[in-house]
Amino acid sequence: MTEPIQRLLDIMARLRDPDGGCPWDQVQTFATIAPYTVEEAYEVADAIERGDLADLKDELGDLLLQVVFHARIAEERGDFAFRDVVEAICDKMIRRHPHVFAGERYDSIAAQTESWETIKAAERAEKARGGGVLADVPPGLPALARAVKLTKRAGRVGFDWPDAAAVLDKMREEIAELEVEIAAGDRDKAREELGDLLFVCANLARKLDLDPEDALRAANAKFARRFRFIERALEGDGRGPADSTLEEMEGLWIEAKRVEKG
Repeated sequence: MTEPIQRLLDIMARLRDPDGGCPWDQVQTFATIAPYTVEEAYEVADAIERGDLADLKDELGDLLLQVVFHARIAEERGDFAFRDVVEAICDKMIRRHPHVFAGERYDSIAAQTESWETIKAAERAEKARGGGVLADVPPGLPALARAVKLTKRAGRVGFDWPDAAAVLDKMREEIAELEVEIAAGDRDKAREELGDLLFVCANLARKLDLDPEDALRAANAKFARRFRFIERALEGDGRGPADSTLEEMEGLWIEAKRVEKG
């Protein structure tokens, strides 16, 4: 084990040590740490989105710490250790790249991708042991991301919309159904129809080869940026949004869009 990694493993072992370790770290479990693991992954993605390489270095370290934390808990339970995690991913990468490590040759990137998917499918079948095509799509994924994975997996066996235009048709159908339930005042059915609409939106993103989570993050950032423009404009008059009218804020919103577009 290289020195920096071993240092990190030693630090985690010390933090978890029942004799003089950190009380907070000592009581953590897989379940209590899992939300932090997800959060750190998103912070890595955010640093990449912002192009902040210094922050990316720090966030990757935070994410690595999560891996070490889970591995330490597993080692204490006698399940596996960090070395086993490393060896497992090394074996997987070698197995999935026979063109690099086993002398196989592909005529194109498409052929390589097909081989990759075939290998992954065999791995999933071994894991699922008869659980079905969708068995190993993690329920804990963000909902939009899971919608993409579920239908991508179903699409591999022929259950899919033919193109983006067909998904748009389905989206219009779901909007109409949602409007009916909203007009009827049926909150439970409206919730169901809204879920159907979001599901279709996720799959439109898939058909366009876009990441819906990434698209929504960008939309969130744009909204926050433009709303901050409104706040700053109102601050110049010693006011805030609560002291202005909707019409005034909409006018400033349009101005924020104009400024962004240059």
